[in-house]
Amino acid sequence: MKLSLLSIVTLIPSTVYAGQIPIIDGIVGGTRNATNRTKPSTFHSSAVTPGKLRYKENSGVCETTPGVNQVSGYGDVSATTSLWFWFFESRSNPDTAPLALWFNGGPGSSSMLGLLQELGPCRITNDSSSVTLNPFSWNNEANVLFIDQPVGVGFSHGDTSTVSTSQEAARDIWKFMQIFFSDSRFAKYQTNNLAIWTESYGGHYGPAFAAYFLDQNAAIAKGTVSGTKMNLKVLGIGDGLTDPLLQYEGYLTYAKSNPYHPLVSATDLARAGNAWSSSGGCRDQIVDCYNSIPEGDVDFTCTRAQTYCNANILGLLAGDWDVYYVPTANPDPYPPDLTNYLSSIASKIGAESTWQESNILIYENFEVAGDWMRNSRPELETVINAGVRTIIYDGDADFILNFNGVEAMVDALDTKFSSLYKSQNFSTFNVRGQSAGMYKNAGTFSYVRFFGAGHEVPAYKWGTLGVGEAAAQMFTQIMRNQSLSST
Repeated sequence: MKLSLLSIVTLIPSTVYAGQIPIIDGIVGGTRNATNRTKPSTFHSSAVTPGKLRYKENSGVCETTPGVNQVSGYGDVSATTSLWFWFFESRSNPDTAPLALWFNGGPGSSSMLGLLQELGPCRITNDSSSVTLNPFSWNNEANVLFIDQPVGVGFSHGDTSTVSTSQEAARDIWKFMQIFFSDSRFAKYQTNNLAIWTESYGGHYGPAFAAYFLDQNAAIAKGTVSGTKMNLKVLGIGDGLTDPLLQYEGYLTYAKSNPYHPLVSATDLARAGNAWSSSGGCRDQIVDCYNSIPEGDVDFTCTRAQTYCNANILGLLAGDWDVYYVPTANPDPYPPDLTNYLSSIASKIGAESTWQESNILIYENFEVAGDWMRNSRPELETVINAGVRTIIYDGDADFILNFNGVEAMVDALDTKFSSLYKSQNFSTFNVRGQSAGMYKNAGTFSYVRFFGAGHEVPAYKWGTLGVGEAAAQMFTQIMRNQSLSST
């Protein structure tokens, strides 16, 4: 059931989770009334040691490749902030292999989704009861560190009122990495190449984190900040929300014409089109958001834009199809749920809290602060211009952050590679001789659209390729400081 804007604003909605983005009162990415916010969680562990890591080594869970080590536990960023991590050594030359950080989106969703549904050393079975070894895991090429953030997400725990913007989240991740590299177990990775990989709301997280890392590195070089520099070399963003003003019109294009089937009737398309372009509509509200100044930790202008646009465009145009994989009706049971499996192994891996896929407390913080509708493209441009190899990728079966919107954002980038990018034609991305997508390279910037992939690109397969095989080729080439190429 699709509700009017008035209904969403005046009712205390129920919440349903499906994928990484909450569904509130039937609206994907809907909003609550700010006056009805849930009270912050204050769960703390008595074992917290601020500024230190606490962990278990080689639990025997997930990564069963002989000789490949794993570590899982907590980084205590403060007395009230414990961030969960799960680290897997590379299956090849771990001491010299790069270190890749992985973050899922939401905001408020656990990075265990990426680990167990997408790109980790093991993959959840379709009955959600166990895992199988993933031959196309990204730790074939790199040491991979999965982090549940902000505090309160996944297995992370503590005061959930401390982070409400992507920039605040970046500060906690910087603190976490300082703690990580100061630990004797992980200090050897300080000089290895570092990469940030993320998806979905990661279109905000990735640019914010990378830009903050670069700023902190510069401050360390000037002597105004003390700490360990981050050897940041790569930023990867999959199906990301970066510039809403450019991306929201993509919902209209994709709903009408995509590689699979129209999503809604002509009547609904017309309604959404009017909601986008009419005076005071979605486009105007996003512009107002871009120009707004928050009142403390609240940005009513941006929150109203999120409420209106998600109710009248994103939610309306999804129709009866799964927003994360449009070939199937809603809800698609794939990828399988992780809750039972993670509950069964929690004590083995050192988890101290009950895992949940997404935390509405975190989502509310970001919603009220207006972070959703903010523009992260300037930060992305800064990172690209700084020489960080950057790749934007998406799946052509994803509606919620569809390739029409993502490509509009990419086409509008203003970087030292933009002219070259615009002069390029798309090339076919072949994997073992099979056409698996379309790509462009320009300097150290690349973009690729994968065929047949939904929102979580590495969770899908195409043709006779294995699940995640095409995404693994992308990851390997980028992590080796190579432009994309066919094989």
